[in-house]
Amino acid sequence: MDLALLRTFVTVHRAGSFTRAAALLGLSQPAVTGQIRTLERQLGRPLFLRQARGVTPTTIGDELAHRAAPHLDALVEITEAGLDEETGVRTLHLAGPPEFVALRALPALTPLISQGLALRASFGNAEETLEGLAAGHHDLAITTARPRGGLLTATPLCDEEHVLIASPRWAARLGPGELRGGHVVLEQLPVVEVHESLPLVSRYWAAVFDSRPAAAGAVIAPDLRAVLETAASGAGLAVLPRYLCEEDLRSGRVVALLDPPVPPLRTYFLVVRTGTLALPHIARAHEWLLRAAVDW
Repeated sequence: MDLALLRTFVTVHRAGSFTRAAALLGLSQPAVTGQIRTLERQLGRPLFLRQARGVTPTTIGDELAHRAAPHLDALVEITEAGLDEETGVRTLHLAGPPEFVALRALPALTPLISQGLALRASFGNAEETLEGLAAGHHDLAITTARPRGGLLTATPLCDEEHVLIASPRWAARLGPGELRGGHVVLEQLPVVEVHESLPLVSRYWAAVFDSRPAAAGAVIAPDLRAVLETAASGAGLAVLPRYLCEEDLRSGRVVALLDPPVPPLRTYFLVVRTGTLALPHIARAHEWLLRAAVDW
């Protein structure tokens, strides 16, 4: 069987779309469609069901992907290893949320550099990160979403506690009774968030107040570090992971507006393509992060 056809097949399976797979492979969509049809004729079975948006693998398609994908990944690894032999350095492509990768993952993996590991980091949301991992652009991903299906394997990494914070001057204007009525807080304070949908504030309000926030964001910045700095400067309230604002809470630069008995938590997952933990440099980084996460 032609390895090029298998590579195209696995890419389509991971991407869920002929169009997306063509872009990843640098081919035209008709070329990808033609290769899949050739492979289907060789096997005598349909591999995908065409839908209005993308494709869905058949049972045979899923089985072939599970059997072929690890071996194709291993061949890519052999090729990359040959390229790395000149320098003796192995490269790990890591992807995840910019703040968590910058403040947690990269510092934790730094000791591996002296052991011959080079790091390349990419940032993105959970959907983008998982798509890139499935397509082979990354070796290891950190996400807040557990992937479905068998092509990706997820391991819980750590939980992060979310804290409702604001600058001291805003906190001083609010009494305890107002803080307990969460909607009142939002009516009085502007909101600083990472997206117009207020994902962190909404999750916090659902967990603590059993309600939905009733305000729009005053400042939207797609980086939690920017949210922290903006809230600390007095722009309004924000919901942030404790690890990100712990130092500012200790110094009094920001104040926790509430201390709920059960704080909202969010789980991070460490995700790889199924079968790639057999590759030493990925397995080593995976294990190193799990060890580090014990103290997070």
